[in-house]
Amino acid sequence: MQKYALIFSILLFISGCMKEKEIKFQTTQTEIYRPLYHFSPKNGWMNDPNGLIYIEGEYHLFFQHYPDSTVWGPMHWGHATSKDLIHWEEQPIALYPDSLGYIFSGSAVYDSSNSSGLGTSETPPIVAIFTYHDMEGERSGASDYQKQGIAYSLDKGKTWEKYEGNPVLPNQGVRDFRDPKVRKMTQADGTESWVMTLAAKDQVQFYRSLDLKNWSLLGEFGKGVGAHGGVWECPDLLSMKAPDGTDKWVLLVSINPGGPQKGSATQYFIGDFQDGQFVPDDTMIRWLDYGPDNYAGVTWSNLPEEQNRTLFIGWMSNWLYAQVVPTSSWRSSLTLPRILELVDINGTLLLKSKPASELINLRKETYSISKNESELPGIATEIQASVNSEDQFNITFYNELGEELAINKENGLVTIDRSKAGKGSFHEDFNAMHSAPMSWKAEEIRIFLDASSVELFVNEGELVLTSLVFPSSPWSRMKINFGLNDLVVYSLQD
Repeated sequence: MQKYALIFSILLFISGCMKEKEIKFQTTQTEIYRPLYHFSPKNGWMNDPNGLIYIEGEYHLFFQHYPDSTVWGPMHWGHATSKDLIHWEEQPIALYPDSLGYIFSGSAVYDSSNSSGLGTSETPPIVAIFTYHDMEGERSGASDYQKQGIAYSLDKGKTWEKYEGNPVLPNQGVRDFRDPKVRKMTQADGTESWVMTLAAKDQVQFYRSLDLKNWSLLGEFGKGVGAHGGVWECPDLLSMKAPDGTDKWVLLVSINPGGPQKGSATQYFIGDFQDGQFVPDDTMIRWLDYGPDNYAGVTWSNLPEEQNRTLFIGWMSNWLYAQVVPTSSWRSSLTLPRILELVDINGTLLLKSKPASELINLRKETYSISKNESELPGIATEIQASVNSEDQFNITFYNELGEELAINKENGLVTIDRSKAGKGSFHEDFNAMHSAPMSWKAEEIRIFLDASSVELFVNEGELVLTSLVFPSSPWSRMKINFGLNDLVVYSLQD
């Protein structure tokens, strides 16, 4: 867990079992917004998570990174690893820009059969597939300034070598041609091949390869379907089971701008994928997260079969204001890791995202709260509660300066209101309320608070809102205005 320059102590004075605790804490901080249990880079700029892969007991997280500034610049692939999805250790930079361009977003696969020929049968390679972005070409007005390249590792992701034959997928004149997400698929005749899902302007293209080097176009998706208020980015094609056991395909597509709260967001489609064609069940616009600050998320590859889950993480920011948020030596963090599952709600399939089960291991102290107003145990806090039969609730967090963060459900809308939650003058759209429609009943909620974020999960992720917040001092109290029962508060490890 990253502690860096953020140190705090919590003194607990407990007057009796199941009674209200008197909780006092002191903070001495030089980076007051550094998250305590979300991943953030030691220094510099970070945006999209990339190349998520699990190798021999370790989760590898690569990410868009510019180490020399806290604003976007020449993109590298940063690298971090974890054995438990909670405690991350930042590794040396994996991929640097070169003469072909910056290293934009992409994915990584374990080439177990050495189909690429980049390793051996005894030492199969991990292959990263990414976008080269030629800044000089873009500035000159060219339309083919983005191409796809590959790199490989023969030491479990520690070091990387770029393929000498790059680029492996040239550009035929599409200005936005990026973010390859590759997965292995078995064809109808039993042969295995690699399938790439690639963003192309405001659509998605699918490509096939037998060796990760030579690619052929299979099909396209997106014309007249979904949200088109901006460029499509960071697609991810997922094979999932519906609650009734049928096989379905889910296509994640990030879009910027054009999200439900302005700026960046991630939409998804549920349907079928066959012979390179994705056919959606319907043309409805559906959002993975209705908050303003979950973008460009993708899933881990090569998870062990026994995990039987689809594991996701996103960039916790928004391109509207990502480069001006009030942090010092670093910018941006990632969401909590989440499990994606299909759920049937009143006869409609939806994609829910619930907190990964490993997050339970963050819990340190447990407090059962019976009063409507109570102190919080610290900066890193999880709150669970059930929603009463009236299907409405309101909970508000305060600090000593009178700033407040409100979360509620009323009149079929779930809302996070950060309009009075601290610093926000850095962008005109930051201090705002963000709402999501929820026509079905809210049974329970989970709220995760960190130094500069709040993540709300309703009904274990049937509806989610993720939001940055920058209070001038940490939240110290909460008040249940109405609608919540069985309230439990957990202090979380830092």
